[in-house]
Amino acid sequence: MRNPRNDPALASSPATAGAQGDAKQRSRAPGSQPASGHIPERTCILTRRKAGKSDLIRLALSPDGKVAPDIRARAPGRGAWISVGKAELDAAVAKGKLKGALQRAFKTNDVQVPADLGERIVQALRQATLDRLGMEARSGNLINGADKVEIAARAGKIHLLIHAADAGEDGRKRLDQAWRVGGGGDRGLIFPEGRTILSMALGRENVVHLALTDRAAAVRVSHALSRWCAFNEPDSGLDGGSPALGTGSADERNEGTE
Repeated sequence: MRNPRNDPALASSPATAGAQGDAKQRSRAPGSQPASGHIPERTCILTRRKAGKSDLIRLALSPDGKVAPDIRARAPGRGAWISVGKAELDAAVAKGKLKGALQRAFKTNDVQVPADLGERIVQALRQATLDRLGMEARSGNLINGADKVEIAARAGKIHLLIHAADAGEDGRKRLDQAWRVGGGGDRGLIFPEGRTILSMALGRENVVHLALTDRAAAVRVSHALSRWCAFNEPDSGLDGGSPALGTGSADERNEGTE
């Protein structure tokens, strides 16, 4: 899978960018862009790189000193931010580098870093992506079913096309072609999970192909997907992409966050 950082379709979002592949917000949810248009930046405690809050991963400290991922950046109290991928984070955990950085960030020596923190972040990002798909489905911004998706794609009514990991090649190619005919992207994204997981996330049966019919919703899904894939495999991403998505504002990525 190619690096989404080089894909103009989803180059907007994650600083480490990942998957190929997220209306202005009326409430100031944590991690959202203020009405002024200014995007709050934070500094990675490991690399000292700066990036927008929505493009980094926040770590929170519990009252008993345990460190946990705070993917939606909502936990109270002081937070620490990272921009590295799983492999780099695992190495920092093993060498004690992350613990030292967290002690300085939280201004306390009472910091307990779980050895599997990287995997916990992967699972949290995965769940956030599935939750996002479920929310868009319940909001009416998502359709599924090969025939429905094909009709909408040819009519130029979809902004993001996604295939399950176990979707057949013939079905993918047919819908990809329909999307191109409708002025969409070159091809749809191949989701990291198969139809069983997608079906559970959407509360629907046999979800093999799906499409986002709302542009802002497509940006939100792309951003969540990108963060997950970028952290898990920084040098790879989902196959496909959508130039129709453009960059997408932080407002669009965060709108509807729960």
